[in-house]
Amino acid sequence: MNDSTERTLDDRTLAGRVALVTGSGQGIGREIARSLATAGARVVVADRNRETGSAVASELGGLFVELDVTNSGGVRGAVESIAADLGRIDILVNNAGISWGERPETMPLEKWQRVLDTNLTGAFLFAQAAGRIMLEARRGSIINVASVAGLRSAVHGPHYAGYAASKAGLMGLTRELAAAWGPHGIRVNAIAPGFFHSRLADAVIEHVEPQIKARNPIPRVGASGELKGLALLLASDASSYITGQIIAVDGGATIV
Repeated sequence: MNDSTERTLDDRTLAGRVALVTGSGQGIGREIARSLATAGARVVVADRNRETGSAVASELGGLFVELDVTNSGGVRGAVESIAADLGRIDILVNNAGISWGERPETMPLEKWQRVLDTNLTGAFLFAQAAGRIMLEARRGSIINVASVAGLRSAVHGPHYAGYAASKAGLMGLTRELAAAWGPHGIRVNAIAPGFFHSRLADAVIEHVEPQIKARNPIPRVGASGELKGLALLLASDASSYITGQIIAVDGGATIV
C-alpha cells in the first residue's frame, strides 16, 4: 500500500464517527466504550441501568440511552433517534448480555427464553435497526460480543445451555449479516472472549480458574484492557478487509 491508502491505528482513528455500545454501563462494554471514545468516536451508551450507564456516558462525554434490548419498538425508536440527532451511526457494538446457570434438564423455560431474547434477539434487533442506517450510508462496522462458550463446552461445567446456545447463535448471525451486507460496505465481526473478570463471570471464574491455569497456553484469566485493542481494530478502517470473522480472545483456550 502507498501512504495515501494505508490503514493505520492512532489516537484519533475514529474521529468524527458515532459508536453505539449496548450494555456499556459496566464490564466489557464499558471497556470497549472507553477505547472507542479514546480513539475519537462520539459514544452512545445504551444500558438498562440508568445509574451506571449515565455515569459512563458522562465520563466519556457521550450520550446515554436507557433501554432494554429485548424491547423491539424501543430499540428501533432509539436507534432512529440517535441517527437523527447525531446524523449517523458508524459503529455498533452488541455487548448486552445475561446468563443463567442451570443443568439443562432443570433449566426453567422462562430463563432460557430471557437469555435468548437478550443475547441473540436483542443483538439482531440492534443490528437490524442500525443496519438500515448503515445501508443508506454504505458503510459501517458491527461488532458482536460473543463468547468461547459458543465454541466449546465443559463436561464438568459450568452448565449454561441458554447462554451457550445464544452465543453460538450470535456467531451464526455474525456470518449471515456479513454475507448479506458486505457488498454494501458494512462489515460484521464477533469477538469471543474467554474468562474475564466481570459481574457476569466472577461467580464462575472461582470454579474454573484452576483449570485455566493448568490448561491454557497463557495460563491465567484475561486482564482488564485485553479486549479493547481488538474492538478498536474491528471498529476502524484498519480492518477494512475483515468481515464475518469470530475472533477468540481467550489465552489460547480454544486451541487445546
